[in-house]
Amino acid sequence: MNTRGQHLANKAAVVTGAGRGIGRAIARELAAQGADVVVNNRSGDAAHAVVDEIRSAGGSAVAHQGDVGRTSDADQLIELALSTWGRLDIVVNNAGYTVPGTIVEATDDDFDDIVRVHLRGTFNTSRAAARHWVRRRACGRLINMVSRGGIDGVPTHVAYAAAKAGIIGLTRSAASALVAYDVTCNCVAPTAATRMFDGMDVSREHFERTGRWPSEVAEGTAMDPAHVAPLVVYLASEAAANISGRVFGARGLTYTLYNELEECASLTADGERWDVDRLFDDVPTTLGRGLTPTFSYYLDEIDGPVRLHHRVASSYDTLKASPSPSVRMQ
Repeated sequence: MNTRGQHLANKAAVVTGAGRGIGRAIARELAAQGADVVVNNRSGDAAHAVVDEIRSAGGSAVAHQGDVGRTSDADQLIELALSTWGRLDIVVNNAGYTVPGTIVEATDDDFDDIVRVHLRGTFNTSRAAARHWVRRRACGRLINMVSRGGIDGVPTHVAYAAAKAGIIGLTRSAASALVAYDVTCNCVAPTAATRMFDGMDVSREHFERTGRWPSEVAEGTAMDPAHVAPLVVYLASEAAANISGRVFGARGLTYTLYNELEECASLTADGERWDVDRLFDDVPTTLGRGLTPTFSYYLDEIDGPVRLHHRVASSYDTLKASPSPSVRMQ
């Protein structure tokens, strides 16, 4: 275990969805920086494997098997940290999964479960931690994994996009509510080659060309999940006490800070009510000026020009040809 610059010594951390990918990388790096870590995963075998890796490197960790989308499991996870380490300083919400489904294709069950694991799971662990921090008046660090898919709106995974956008709102609300208790709450939107990323169209194209999924060849490349972890370490440290309610990006060897949403154009009514005809006259040169109905999702930039919108359109054509009882095209 590298003892140089242990920025999280004497801290206790919880990482959800830490059995592989980004969560595993974060748990390992938190431990390398001196934190005691609870490794959560729905697969107990995966959680224990990461704990073994951490302990073999000289770190401190325990495993927790559970589904944070269930309130009882999330409460038990936070309680495990407190009963094992006697404190809780850091919570990293990373658990989640996705299945393809556009606004036309997504099923009720897929939408509900993806939102349950991502958004409700983040809420469950965040609430349990926040209650402890407020009760003990102890400072804390809450770091929630979001996605460019939730910021830009990935067209092929509507439930995932909705859940991740919801986590941003949850995080900002928590930041406002907990600022008086020296608790900071931030989001990280990572781009890395994980098993979840393997489910994207761009990854399928990679597999068809090379015979290997991006997650299988990510180590040591710009898409290595390990690149996300150092930013999480910083946000989890005492040095980040001035940062809360923010969204950061982590893509390879570049970290970014997102601008806050702000009004960029305005139109004001004359008098005390709106004139509808005036809207039709003025919106094109004010609120609607320069806007277009199409845009290129950010994954278009990865490994060549991939136009996801064309694939979405083709899925609509399939549904038109074979309408299902649950999706009827007019």
